[in-house]
Amino acid sequence: MKKLVCLVLALMMSLMCVSALAAEKVGVSMPTKDLQRWNQDGDYLYQKLTEAGYEVDLQFASNDVQQQLNQVTNMINNGCTVIVIAAIEGSSLGSALDLAKEKGVTVIAYDRLLMESDAVSYYATFDNYMVGTKQGTYIKEALDLDNAAGPFALEITAGDPGDNNARYFYQGAIDVLQPYIDAGKLTIKSGQIEFTDVATPTWKTEVAQTRADSILASFYADGSSIDAWLCSNDSTALGVTNALEANYDGEWPIITGQDCDISNVKNMIAGKQAMSVFKDTRTLAAQVVKMVGQILAGETVDVNDTETYDNNKIVVPSFLCEPVFADVNNYAELLLDSGYYTADQLQ
Repeated sequence: MKKLVCLVLALMMSLMCVSALAAEKVGVSMPTKDLQRWNQDGDYLYQKLTEAGYEVDLQFASNDVQQQLNQVTNMINNGCTVIVIAAIEGSSLGSALDLAKEKGVTVIAYDRLLMESDAVSYYATFDNYMVGTKQGTYIKEALDLDNAAGPFALEITAGDPGDNNARYFYQGAIDVLQPYIDAGKLTIKSGQIEFTDVATPTWKTEVAQTRADSILASFYADGSSIDAWLCSNDSTALGVTNALEANYDGEWPIITGQDCDISNVKNMIAGKQAMSVFKDTRTLAAQVVKMVGQILAGETVDVNDTETYDNNKIVVPSFLCEPVFADVNNYAELLLDSGYYTADQLQ
């Protein structure tokens, strides 16, 4: 009888633990549905966190900073114990983060670092500087800059100045290409090279296209060719591609990107975009789900970088996943064989 009572008590304790786990509420704040990747990230996080037994409050903020601030504040007030935030603008959620700290809510910055706050407990992302180095290295090797005579014409389209990651992407690529710019092997006819000159607010395709149209009209209307156009992500690469298709008759340039959006993978297959850095959001989301579980269980949280990501208040413990590049030679293996896309999606 004593053994039976012990077994019953153990079972009751187990059920109580499961019930407690299921009662934990996790908030997920994504910046927008306008970009394919945020839909994928949000949906995958929701799926995996739900499968892990959590109640999930997933919100998209329509690229509206005030809306995201309100959504995160509501998540905190509605009982979320952990909140995962991909910020629209990294320094704009201060009041919500202060509230999270006051109420003991753990905050994980997702892919974009939350700035100017000591309420950020962890950061999960891909190695953003490495993303840029892969883009710069691809251009270097495709143009054979170590051996070819040149000069080659290069233009640059970077990301959103409100996104801390954009500077890492830009700097990683520039650090690879700067020696060739200094040597005159790469020339930038527009003269636009500083991050502030080449940035694209909100990563908008239309903004990138408008600027590319202006560059083409001002510096390449005489029939000059562009050899490479460094684009920090796929939405900006799409804008540049649209501009080139409308206003450029020279030899098609090498165009870089990031995220392997469907439209851009189709452009790779068609020869319009040379490469895109593949950041498998399933890998990042799975890591975040693991971190959430470790936080709620009171365990040590996995991080692999405690030095790099200073948000101007603290150095945020981070987990960096490694990106790879996809091009026409390996996209099938990376994107189709892995189940990331189906063949029908890329038709």
